[in-house]
Amino acid sequence: MQDHQNNSAISRRSFVASAAGAAVAVSAVPSVTKAAEPPKKFKLKYAPDLGAFRQHAGNDPIDNLKFMADEGFSAMFDNGLMGKPPALQEKIAGEMSRLGLTLGPFVMYADFSKATLVTADEEVRKQIVSLTKQAVETSKRANAKWALIAPGCCSQRLEWDYQTANLIDNLRRCAEVAEPAGMVIVIEPLNWWANHPGLFLQKIPQAYQICKAVNSPSVKIVNDLYHQQITEGNLIPNIDKAYSEIAAFHLGDNPGRNEPGTGEINYKNIFRHLARKGYQGTLCMEHGKSKKGKEGERAVIDAYRACDSFEV
Repeated sequence: MQDHQNNSAISRRSFVASAAGAAVAVSAVPSVTKAAEPPKKFKLKYAPDLGAFRQHAGNDPIDNLKFMADEGFSAMFDNGLMGKPPALQEKIAGEMSRLGLTLGPFVMYADFSKATLVTADEEVRKQIVSLTKQAVETSKRANAKWALIAPGCCSQRLEWDYQTANLIDNLRRCAEVAEPAGMVIVIEPLNWWANHPGLFLQKIPQAYQICKAVNSPSVKIVNDLYHQQITEGNLIPNIDKAYSEIAAFHLGDNPGRNEPGTGEINYKNIFRHLARKGYQGTLCMEHGKSKKGKEGERAVIDAYRACDSFEV
């Protein structure tokens, strides 16, 4: 009996020792930390400005494009693209193609100081046609589909309806150049009250009427939701009513014109609505940041993550 007890004690001690040794051996195996997965692509083509993330990516445009793609963005916009050297335009286009980024509208013409495209002035017409030809060359180099026009101020010397007719005629002349090249001109209504007093083109229904009258696939609307919240509100119903003529969107919350979530616009609902409509175009993030530095840039990205969390 005693021998049996001794043998049992030895067996128990051996088991405990073996178990302890195994535990030590397991603990000695280095743990493998799983690498953090890159952020998923956003559901919609939110497009940061080319310099939106300089605090993280520096001043080099190519590094900025890489940062955008790494953060899940699939688009970019650059209002000043047309003024960049042709070689840089081509370099940006090449990197965007490699990264799978879509380029939003670049500015072709915007004059906030005088009445121009609402007139029948022949010199103005020659100028806008010449600019359209230049924009077509930019679009070819940069693989850019959309060029933006802000038509200028209203005239104090001409009936409103004549101004509308003149703008339609001028845009038709631009379309004659843009349409064969496959470039789309987008006209942008802007608000009078906070930013651009005196401009002719102010509202989405007005822009819709003009695009219908021009009657070209190369003249459409860019709907800046920041401006339209100030001018008329009713954002989703106006999107629906003018949808056939809307080619792109600009974003910014109001008041403040910063990232979504800093003002009164329910961007999550708007993005869900656009996704359900099957919108495939760009949504240019034409706004500032509510915070400075890297913290501000990260706040912008987080704001879009929050708004993009909708279910279709």
